[in-house]
Amino acid sequence: MNVRTALRSALSLGAVASIAGVAELSGQETARVSGDRVSVYNLAGEVEVVRGGGSDVVVTVSRGGDDGDRLTVETGTIDGRETLRVVYPDDEIVYREMGRGSSTDLRVRDDGTFGNGGDRVRIRGSGDGLEAWADLRIEVPRGTDLAVYVAVGHLTAEDVQGDLRLDTHSGRVDARDIVGDLTVDTGSGAVEVDGAEGSVSVDTGSGRVTVNNAGGAALDVDTGSGSVRGEELSFDRVGVDTGSGSIRLERISARDLTLDTGSGSVDLDLMTDVDRLEVDTGSGSVTVRIPDSLGAEVELDTGSGGIDLDVELSSARIQRDHATGQVGDGQGTIKLDTGSGGIRLVRR
Repeated sequence: MNVRTALRSALSLGAVASIAGVAELSGQETARVSGDRVSVYNLAGEVEVVRGGGSDVVVTVSRGGDDGDRLTVETGTIDGRETLRVVYPDDEIVYREMGRGSSTDLRVRDDGTFGNGGDRVRIRGSGDGLEAWADLRIEVPRGTDLAVYVAVGHLTAEDVQGDLRLDTHSGRVDARDIVGDLTVDTGSGAVEVDGAEGSVSVDTGSGRVTVNNAGGAALDVDTGSGSVRGEELSFDRVGVDTGSGSIRLERISARDLTLDTGSGSVDLDLMTDVDRLEVDTGSGSVTVRIPDSLGAEVELDTGSGGIDLDVELSSARIQRDHATGQVGDGQGTIKLDTGSGGIRLVRR
């Protein structure tokens, strides 16, 4: 069953409620979606999210490819969210921007959303299939909870005021000046966030992650493979986990930090005191710079590598590969552990 047939079957069974309209794409189309919780789905193309006025989410759809005129736009309510979907009437899609030889597979459910339980759709950069894609410009009013799902394509968001989710199977994500909780999920692709007020969560299977000039309740970064960089950060809690890749956070303020990398160095520049700091790397050096005011119980361990201390430890027990002691008033805790690599704990 192809995607178009599946969608029609779902409609007849009532799987998609409150369908507001179906419009054939002709050049450029504009659709309006009402509601304070909105989702947008598109298999292939670039997506730009910007701040809009009024009360509706306004989506401008620009089709491309030899078969672009076969695409339709459908809107309705799915799982309590007002939803717009660009529908592709085939399960073999050609998106030239991917480049020759590139391809990706995903599952599309009967209601047009992506995920487990749906039919397989393949998107490739060349070959036979439906040559079609759609570039979207989404204007989102202040306070709207927006989720954008794209299988393949570059996602950008700027000057958005409201909770925002950006999800791509394969593609780069750039977000700038976001006020509200930001969630980014990409199977493969770099992520860059510059300017965010609210919690930030980034999950990528493979790709570099950069978060600058951001602050809120929590920062969570999880990448299977890729470095993590950040500057000018202020969060209550920070958690970074990378299977393979270095971590470097400069000028960061946080009370609770957990940094973990299977393979890669860690470089941390703390601006304020911490309640808890834990750093663990399977292989790689660890450098932590702390302010003069910081007080903590300290424990340092390295399987292979030396320990360099530029802080005064009271009640100290220092060996080549292990050190414990207290910095200042000892109110917080610092634990630094590397399987292979040196450890440096120094003053800023």
